[in-house]
Amino acid sequence: MVHGISKYVVTVYLCLMVSMVWAQQKTERDYLRTGNRFYRDSLYTKAEVDYRKSIEENERFSQAHYNLGNVLLRQQKLKEAMQAYEQSLKLETNKGRQALIYHNMGVILQSQKQFAPAIECYKNALRRNPTDNESRYNLVLCQYQLKNNPQQDNQSSNKENKDGKDKNKEEDKNSEQKNKQENKEKENKQQEQRQNEQNMSKENAEQLLNAAMQDEKETQERIKRAMTQPRRKKLEKQW
Repeated sequence: MVHGISKYVVTVYLCLMVSMVWAQQKTERDYLRTGNRFYRDSLYTKAEVDYRKSIEENERFSQAHYNLGNVLLRQQKLKEAMQAYEQSLKLETNKGRQALIYHNMGVILQSQKQFAPAIECYKNALRRNPTDNESRYNLVLCQYQLKNNPQQDNQSSNKENKDGKDKNKEEDKNSEQKNKQENKEKENKQQEQRQNEQNMSKENAEQLLNAAMQDEKETQERIKRAMTQPRRKKLEKQW
């Protein structure tokens, strides 16, 4: 009887040990699969955890980086998502998967109104997968948006270069000092001009006034002529 209980205890112990060893030996693909299940159930935080564990197991697992990018995109963590896609792109050799990565990078850039770089991403996606109609549609839409909102790309570029502006603080300071000096000189010049005007004879004042009136008349005529002339107005994919 005692011998039988001992064998039972040993069996349970061995089963527990095997389970613990199996749990410890989960591979990057095991974490990827569980992450995908969480993703499909819209449990994005849990999916992110498993995708990161997959990467910890194998930093060169491009698929985990790509899926991590997708789940970060779902959580509106756009900067982190872009970094994950870029890392996946460095590791991925399959053209079909590269096309998916470029497509999603284009989606992020387009959502931030960075139309020019988004267009390049869609073009890269189509170079790797010419049958990708979704990328083709986004490309055409993005080209239309760029044509009608060219200033948006400039605004986005200015935002990206904010850090660069911080590095030029010393230049800005010098420029501010220069402006102050120029304003001071301008003020002195205006003061001198006022003094000269006070000393001006009545005859000279009348001559200058007549000349100014003539210039104003000619200016108004030019504006009138100009006004009579016609003017021309110048989503995400988952492995």
